[in-house]
Parts: sequence; C-alpha cells; structure tokens
Amino acid sequence: MFNNDATLLKIKQEVLYQVARLAFKGELEKKKDALPFKMIPGPKAQFRCCIYKEREVIRQRILLAEGKCPGAEESDNIVQVISSACEECPISRYTVTDNCQKCMGKACQQACNFGAISMGRDRSYIDPAKCKECGQCAKACPYNAIADLVRPCRRSCPVDAITMEDTGIVKIDEEKCIQCGQCVISCPFGAIDTKSAIVPVIEAIKSGKNVVAMLAPAVEGQHGEGITMSSWKTAMKKVGFSDFVEVGLGGDMTAAAEAAEWAEAYKEGKKMTTSCCPAFVRMIEKHFPELKENISTSVSPMCALSRLIKAKDPEAVTVFIGPCVAKKAEAQRDDLENNADYVLTLDEIKAIMKAKKVKLEPQEEEDQEASVYGKRFGNAGGVTEAVVECLVESGEDTGINVMKCSGGAECKKALTLLKLGKLPADFIEGMACEGGCVNGPGKNKPVMKAKKDRDALIGQADDRKVIENLKHIDMESVNMHKH
Repeated sequence: MFNNDATLLKIKQEVLYQVARLAFKGELEKKKDALPFKMIPGPKAQFRCCIYKEREVIRQRILLAEGKCPGAEESDNIVQVISSACEECPISRYTVTDNCQKCMGKACQQACNFGAISMGRDRSYIDPAKCKECGQCAKACPYNAIADLVRPCRRSCPVDAITMEDTGIVKIDEEKCIQCGQCVISCPFGAIDTKSAIVPVIEAIKSGKNVVAMLAPAVEGQHGEGITMSSWKTAMKKVGFSDFVEVGLGGDMTAAAEAAEWAEAYKEGKKMTTSCCPAFVRMIEKHFPELKENISTSVSPMCALSRLIKAKDPEAVTVFIGPCVAKKAEAQRDDLENNADYVLTLDEIKAIMKAKKVKLEPQEEEDQEASVYGKRFGNAGGVTEAVVECLVESGEDTGINVMKCSGGAECKKALTLLKLGKLPADFIEGMACEGGCVNGPGKNKPVMKAKKDRDALIGQADDRKVIENLKHIDMESVNMHKH
C-alpha cells in the first residue's frame, strides 16, 4: 500500500493492530481515545509537522478502522479521504519552472482571468490562493515554463472522480467513484484509505457464530514460499474462524455459469462483459449505463461461494479476504442476496492475526478445493481461460474472441468501442487493476515479487478440470445469477 512507503505502512498497520487488539479484549470503546497519545507520545513529531497533526491523523485512521467516516460528513462510500493527512499535499497544481524567461509579453499573466499571476524578480509567480487551475497560463506560455503538477490521486483515478475543494482538500465524487482503490495506493501522504470491517468480524468471531473465512485466489504467493491454502486454513482456525474455503472454488462456479451464458449469447450475436470485478461493473453502471444489459448476470466468485456456504447454513457469516478494495463495496450491495457479509484486505487480516499472535507457517497443501483455472481467476485473462476451458469441457464452440482488459484505461477503451458498436471482439473481460486482482490495492507485495512463489504453488496443484471439480458441489442449491 501507499507506494510501499515503510512509514505510511507502519502507521496504517499499527492502527489496525491496536484496534483489533482492543476489540478482542472488549476494550475498544473505553481505550480508543487514548490510542493517538499512546502511538504518538511526543514531544518530537515522527511523520508530520507536529505531534498534534500526527495524533489527528491517527484519530481519523481509528475511525476508518471502525468502519466509520473520518470526517464530519457521513457517506456510504468505502473509499474515504483523511483530511488531516491530505492537508500536507501541495495545493498548487500549476507551478513556474526555471524555463521562465520573464518575457515582455507576459502571456501567462494576460491569460489568467483570476489575477493569480504576478511578476517576480526572476520569473513569474502563481498565487495558489487565487489560482483556479484552469490551465490557461500553461497553454499561453511560449517557453512551456509552467508545469502541470497533477496530484497523484487525481492522476490515478480512471473515471475522473477526484477534485479539490477550495481548501485544497481532495474530494471524491461518489456519483463517479467506482471504488477501485487506485487513489489509495497512489497517495504519497496516505491521505486516502478505505473503511474497515475488522471490528464486526472480530465481534462475530467472539460471539461464537459460524464465521467462515474465504480466501481469494489472488493471495497465493503473496506471503512467500511454502505458504499454501492449508497454511491459511490452519492460521484462520487459530484466529477463531470456524471454517475456511478458497474462493478459487467460487471461480470454478462462476466460470461454469458464465460459460453457459456466453455460449447462448454467442449464438444470438450478443456481446457481453464479465461481472467478476466489482470496480469494472461499477464503471459500466455509472459511466456506460447503456451497456448494463451487456453485463453477465453470473455472480462473482465471492458471491457464489458465499451463497454455497449459506445454502448449507443460512446463519453463517462469510468473510472474504483478498487484495481487492472494490469487494468491500460489492458486499454492501442490496441487490446481491447472500453475498459475503464482510471483506478484509490483507493488511486487515494480518492485524487480526497479530492481535491473536497467529502467524502463517509453511505447510503442505492437504485439500485442494479449486481447479488451476479457478486458482488463476485473479490473473488478467484468468477469467477468460476458465470460461473457455468450461466451453471445451462442455463441447461448445470455442471460436469466441475475447478482449482482455487490464486496468481502467483499457476497460474504458473497450467499453467505448462496445458503446459505439465497433467492438471487434465477442466479449470483454474487464479488470480494473492492471494485471488483475493479483495487483489489487490491498496486496501484500508487488506482483512480480510474488510471481515466482505464486507460479510454484499453483504448479503443484493437480490438473482436475473445472466441471469435474464441481461434481461434488450441489450447484442446484446455489443461484448463480444476480436476479
């Protein structure tokens, strides 16, 4: 997270750990107000201008860890701005560089309609208090001396959902936001993060309910050599989860459902998109609403597996664990019955494990639950491979052409082509994160660093087919469609 900045990671993880520790002890309400002072004893500041600003950052992070909004405004959006941290970001988007020749024409000053530009001794100067970031000065400068310093969070957003208030604090347009989390990992000040469900998950575990951990296939390889799904199963049961299932099995279920849907659509000449990535689905719903009917009606692997678990025990509490931020928003949707109750990122589950003094230990894989195709569902192109495999196993036509889109820009391009009736492919696989879920905002390590261990772990899996793997599943008990 946060461009792998060690200081920011340490702050985030320490807050999550302290909240989890107190929640397990039943002391969160009593002691949370003292946490900022415990973590920032002073008198010297560690990462901000003063200890008072640091304590406010901690206070707002505690609210997020409790699943609350860090500011005064209430919001259902998962992604939230930590205003006290955002204040540290330079607010002047346009700045004058050494290229300025202080020319007699004063083109920049003439172009500004807000009186924000004055002439200094060596160069022109832009007053950030007056600048409206219209960019006219940069366009007018004959020497290209005015640089456009777009904030990292704003630059990373694939749907232009980030703007700035007059105070310089970032504002997220919830009508545009697809909750992909790209702004979270791009902010160098750690000023954007997501609401957490660690407290209700801990309370569910403490209550003795049947709380089932569901681990995303994208997690394999994220924690080093020898950390298998069995390693996770052992650790989760030590934490207090009553059971553990790998979501790769849900991937197999979704692949089979989408294969049947694709085969029918292909015969009818209807172009469709995948529905596994919630941020991609939100992109269609909010920015390409005319394409809603083209979204696959098959539910995501997370939802499919949760429904399977709840078909056996309607009172079960299902908790998805993985690197995806958008899954948190998916779990909140009212139109998806029996979906996962809660979603935790890897940082959040690690905080819970630390609070219970549980570590992941190398362990031989004992009970493979997913096919290799289900295990690779989190890779860019993995959904397509799994669906095509199901078509092959079912004896259907496999001449289907799929446009595999990785990252927001590619997704928008493909959807624009579909909207205009110019999509050359039959189907679109959309993943909002470049490289797929394995590169989600909540990942434990960079994709390339995890690739070797991931490939080694999946390489040890048996070669069972997708449909074969589902024979022991009561698929009739699970509604694999959204409606």
